[in-house]
Amino acid sequence: MTFELIDTHAHLYLEEFSDDLPAVMLRAEQEGVSRIYLPALKSSYTPAILELERQFPGKCIAMAGIHPCYVQEDYAAELEILRDLLTKRKFSAIGEIGLDYYRNTTFAKEQKTAFEQQMDMAYEYGVPIVIHSRSAMDDTIEMLRLVRGTGITGIFHCFSGSMQNAQDIIDCGLALGIGGVVTYKNAGVAEIVAELPLENIVLETDAPYLAPAPFRGKRNESGYLKYIVAKIAQVKNVSEEEVARVTTENAKRVFK
Repeated sequence: MTFELIDTHAHLYLEEFSDDLPAVMLRAEQEGVSRIYLPALKSSYTPAILELERQFPGKCIAMAGIHPCYVQEDYAAELEILRDLLTKRKFSAIGEIGLDYYRNTTFAKEQKTAFEQQMDMAYEYGVPIVIHSRSAMDDTIEMLRLVRGTGITGIFHCFSGSMQNAQDIIDCGLALGIGGVVTYKNAGVAEIVAELPLENIVLETDAPYLAPAPFRGKRNESGYLKYIVAKIAQVKNVSEEEVARVTTENAKRVFK
């Protein structure tokens, strides 16, 4: 039995899917995935994202934004391109945006500037934000507090922090994106999810990355959401149907 599911975060426009995307989409549909939201990385990916949206109308839905790893010397020009893009059409969200200090912090100041300006754009256009944070949890939460109480909603993608982090993010008005990492032993995410209300969770794959067990280390795809549903149902001691129903309602609410 399949339930309606929404993949709130998948990069299906990347070259990892260039050979078999129609089959990937068919498998997702067969597993009940009704919508797949496509987070942006930088302006050079926009044509591929919009083409996917054109090929699969109502199924693939575009976001716009600048991923923190792409905030470099040309970030001001990228922000101008984004501003111009937002005047031309509606996007489902500004994302993925945020902070990433994992490999280096050369552009940490610029990342913060780009993050803040993109949150301002989300407020201006009345769309949610989708947050990327890696090795930068405290700074990310500090910046999210800038929009607390403004009515901005969104998703904290690939959440893997502490219970206190989770509560701080929820207090800022965001849902927590839970993906394949919840199925990994010793990752700590399952223990946090067990304590969280389902009302604060949305599902994601981050395809082609972070495939759930039993596919860890292989290419991820949207049809694998069912493994995430199964794990959440197990740790929360509820039915898979309940997990699917509530997380799908949550995603629809975030994306209006």
